[in-house]
Amino acid sequence: MNDLRSQLAKQKRYDLLFVNATKAFAILVLLSLGGILVSLIIGAWPSIQAFGLGFYTSNNWDTVANEYGALAPIYGTLVTSFIAILIAVPISFGIAIFLTEMCPTFLKKPLGIAIELLAGIPSIIYGMWGLFVFAPFFGDHIQPWFIEHVGPLPIIGKLFTGAPMGLGMFTASLVLAIMIIPFIAATMRDVFSVVPDLLKESAYGMGARRGKSCSRSFCHIPKLAWLVA
Repeated sequence: MNDLRSQLAKQKRYDLLFVNATKAFAILVLLSLGGILVSLIIGAWPSIQAFGLGFYTSNNWDTVANEYGALAPIYGTLVTSFIAILIAVPISFGIAIFLTEMCPTFLKKPLGIAIELLAGIPSIIYGMWGLFVFAPFFGDHIQPWFIEHVGPLPIIGKLFTGAPMGLGMFTASLVLAIMIIPFIAATMRDVFSVVPDLLKESAYGMGARRGKSCSRSFCHIPKLAWLVA
């Protein structure tokens, strides 16, 4: 009996040590992020004092007059990211559904490995490929059609104005979408693959087709769990 109590006390000490160690590591991560933020603020403080909030609201970039504004890069980043997400999310969703629900067994592993390999390519490689390969092809064969047919449209046409050089916000959005599709598809595939078979069968019972069973069961897990219970 005493041996059992001593073992339980020893195990309790080990558990407490493990909990405190993991808590310390989590706090260390937060402290590291805080240190990075503080170092960035200290390094950028001379620029903040010199330009203030006008740096984020001005579109003027004149190195001769020592005037700098980051509104154009910020606007371009937000717009290209938004367009890239609009393009990449539906495609990635379809890839994930195909790999988890419709793909033949002999193709699941090769396609899954291909997606993982594409997700592991550095972003600079995608950027160089987009600049030297995709942009010239897009400017010679695709962009002229967009300028002629989509350019006159009121809002979206702004993305297709100018000379067909292959460089522009829409081209950047396409390259960015191609870059993030493997990441989103791999994440969605992992999420769909862990959906319990019971919920998928419940989705079939509710009338879902095979292509929608995984997505419906993932989106309606609480409802399906309640129905199954």
